[in-house]
Parts: sequence; C-alpha cells; structure tokens
Amino acid sequence: MAQACLPHRATPLPSAALAATLLLFLSLASARSQPVSTAEPATLSDGRDAIRRAMESVSNAVARAASDPARPVLHFRPPAQWMNDPNGLLQHRGWFHLFYQHNPYGDTWGHMHWGHARTRDLLHWEHLPIALWPSTERGEEHVFSGSAALNGNGDPTLLYTSIARDRDAASHAEQWAAFGSDDLLTWRKHPGNPALAESLHGERKVYDWRDPYVVHADGRTFLVCGGNLNQAKGGEAVVNLYESVSADFTRWKYRGILFTHPDPSVRNLECPLLFPLGGTWILIVSPHRRVEWFSGVFDVGAGRFLPRRHGLLDYSDQFYAPNAAPDATDRQILFGWVRGFPEGRGWNGCLSLPRVLSVAGGVLQQRALPELEQLRTDRKRLRNQEFDREFVVPDLRGETLDIEATFERGEAASVGLRVLRAPDGSRGVDLRWDGRALEVAGASMSLFGDLTGGRVEFRVIVDRSCLEVHAAGQVLTRVVPFHAGETGVSAIADGRGARITAFTAWKLKPVW
Repeated sequence: MAQACLPHRATPLPSAALAATLLLFLSLASARSQPVSTAEPATLSDGRDAIRRAMESVSNAVARAASDPARPVLHFRPPAQWMNDPNGLLQHRGWFHLFYQHNPYGDTWGHMHWGHARTRDLLHWEHLPIALWPSTERGEEHVFSGSAALNGNGDPTLLYTSIARDRDAASHAEQWAAFGSDDLLTWRKHPGNPALAESLHGERKVYDWRDPYVVHADGRTFLVCGGNLNQAKGGEAVVNLYESVSADFTRWKYRGILFTHPDPSVRNLECPLLFPLGGTWILIVSPHRRVEWFSGVFDVGAGRFLPRRHGLLDYSDQFYAPNAAPDATDRQILFGWVRGFPEGRGWNGCLSLPRVLSVAGGVLQQRALPELEQLRTDRKRLRNQEFDREFVVPDLRGETLDIEATFERGEAASVGLRVLRAPDGSRGVDLRWDGRALEVAGASMSLFGDLTGGRVEFRVIVDRSCLEVHAAGQVLTRVVPFHAGETGVSAIADGRGARITAFTAWKLKPVW
C-alpha cells in the first residue's frame, strides 16, 4: 500500500473455540460451494479471538457479495468484503500461496488484516483462515503489505509493515515478522518484533517506510522497502535496501538507497519488487500512479540498482501494487490489485488474472497465464469479414469471454470491438485502435508497430465488470459497468472499409 527466535509450535485451540471456527468455515463453504480449510486460524491468545471475529464478519457478508451480478467470476477475490494489495506469493509443497490486504469488516479500506488462499493450478482457489491480524495488545492497528519466504532455517516467514495505533503511518512504521507452520495454515508473530526498526537508518529519516519484499542474490538475502526522504515533497522517492544478518530473518542491516526515481514529480514509492529475469534484473514500483517497471543491473556489492530500460506495467491506474514470485516451474507469476469497483455491495476489489513475465531486449513482456485456456468452451470463429461502422458477431454472447482478434482499419479512423453490448446497441464497452494507441473505457495503451495504421492484433478477457486487454506484450486493465443481459459483441469502426482479418472467441467457465 524482520533477533533470534526460539522454535515454535502451534498451540491448539480450546475445543469449544475450535468447534465454533469449524462451524464458521462450514457456513462459508455452504454459501459459496467452495472448499474451505478447517485448520486452526491462529496460535496467539489475541489472534484466536481477533480472527474469529473477523471471519464471522466476512461470513455475514458472503450472501450479499454473491448476489451481485457484476462480481468477477474468473479473478481471485476473497469470500466477501474489501481487498487490496496481493502479499506474500509463495510456492511451497505443491501449493501456490497467496496472501492479500483484507478488511473483513467492510467493503471499504480499513482494519488491515492478511487474507490467505492457495491453489494448485493458479485457476481454482481454496480460501484459508486469515493469516495475520492487528495485535491490538501491542498497539498495532494495521497489518500492511509485505512478502513471504522460507528463511535460512527453512521456516515459512512473513515480513510485513506494522502500523501502530495513534501514530502517523507516513512518519512511523516498523517491519514485523511472523513464522508459519509447515503447511502455512497457522502463524505466530515473532515475540521480538520489530525485525526492522527505524533506528537502522541512523540519522536518515525514511517516510512512508513500508512493503518489505525478500530478494535473493549471490547466495545472500536482501530486503527492499519503499518510501521517500522528504515527506513526499517530490524528487526523493526511493527504494531502500537491507541485508539479512540472521538465518531466521529477524536481524537486518541497512545497505542504503538502492534506487531513486528519476522523475522529480514522483513523491513516494510503494510495493517495490526486485528479481532476476531473462538475464537482467527487474525493479517494479508503485508510485501513486500507473505502476512502472525498470530493467537493469543489481550491483550487489555496491547495493545499487542501475536502470537501463523503463516502461509501464499496466496502462491503467485501476491496476496497482502488484506482487510476483516463481511458481513450481520457475515461471515468474505476477498479480496486481484491481480497484475502482462501486462501494456498498459487500465486496470490493479483486486481483488481476495471473500473468507470466519475460524479458525481450531488456523490455518486460507479459502474457496471460496459458492455463486460462483450460476454461475455454463454445468456440466462435470469423475470417475476412469486411464491415462498415458496426458488425454484430452472430451467436456470441457471454459475461465471461476470451477473444483474440486481428483487424485492418481500411479507410476507417479507428477500428476495434464493442463488448458487453446491449441487444439494441445502446450500450457497451468499446476497444478502439487508431493506428497508434488502443483506447479502452477512457484509458489508452500505446501500440507503436505499423504506424500506417494497417493492422492491429489484441486479446481481451471479459469477466463481467473487469476487462484485461493484451497487445504486443503489454496489458491494460479496466473496471467497467456491467448490466445483466448485456453481453453481446460487435466489431466497430469509425469509417468504412474495415476488416476482421481473424477472430476467435470462447466462453470461459467460471472458477467460483
């Protein structure tokens, strides 16, 4: 938006509390027809009650959230209530684990906890007990973003930003650690927290200090955190670097400023990610605007990142605060928070569909997870269809669609698709290409290929009120209005002589 620790064991819940927790999970499973773990939700005395109350609140909102016809059914989302940043992606013992920022008490931001889910195929998810909660007895008010890793002892470890009650989050923060059982279903906060305190910086003051992310390089373990050095006045938005000096990730030393954003108008950096990919290093930052990537060199000895190339991770500000980690096959998988949904519906927020990252010529490339193709059904194909103004694709309607299309503009000023089209054509969401940029619901993605405007090729995945558009290794995400029954598709052109060169569409089977 991690002092040495003795070995720990999960403390069993009293039988009455465990029975109540099981009943709660059964109610969630019944309401959503989804598998839900019956594992104990916490091991600390305050955690048991805090998580029970939080999960009861989520359970009470499930029916309302499920009744909203606009709610995505392909994208990851919690059972109900608010979510924002993905946290702590980790492949472990056959499962890909996902943690996320979660308000169990409403569908607006607040009361930050860490939700938790896992998957074997990156498509279908099992909701798990809330992993982290604010330790109010220690003055903790929010559990902000962070990451997950196996520490040097092989123990699952969460590192996150702890925000204290009655303290300004911009001027005061700590980085805390929590340790998990081997199945990652129960968590215990390090009794010696904080793992990183502001005193590490000496006389340097870091504002908005948050969002730790674990990095491995040259056999050493580092941590990056975002922030700024001048109370968000601009020009000193930075990523800070730390190195682990204990196997359990509870003691760190400050290595200094890894990276300063070159744009003086940038006031602060959030959710930094740093990882090797395709023979280079990738740094991703969330600068309170569209998310950016840099490719370059991580000089481990100097503790500096030297950027060579730069671009946008997503061309919409409705995609923010991503997190990334390798899966079981070492593909770098990225999720981002999709925001901009209406309030008051018992849910708010989802994650982008998983993206696979790669690098070509120092440029970060993204593609939709290939496994999504397993959800395809009812194929519809068109070839060499010339049209003027609008051509309604026959026999194609769907609230979840995967469309691959190639267009030629002809004499038209722009060409593209209208999805979520009303039967009478009065409403819909337009994707228009004018030879230079692809515009989708008020956001624009530059596509510099054939500047004569001859041809464009793109893929759009429709999931009710959430669209993701892929073109030339780039992505644009949009939250759009959704009206039940308005699910048609047409080709559109601003002028004459446009042509559908190739068009294939599939309906997609929901995962929820």
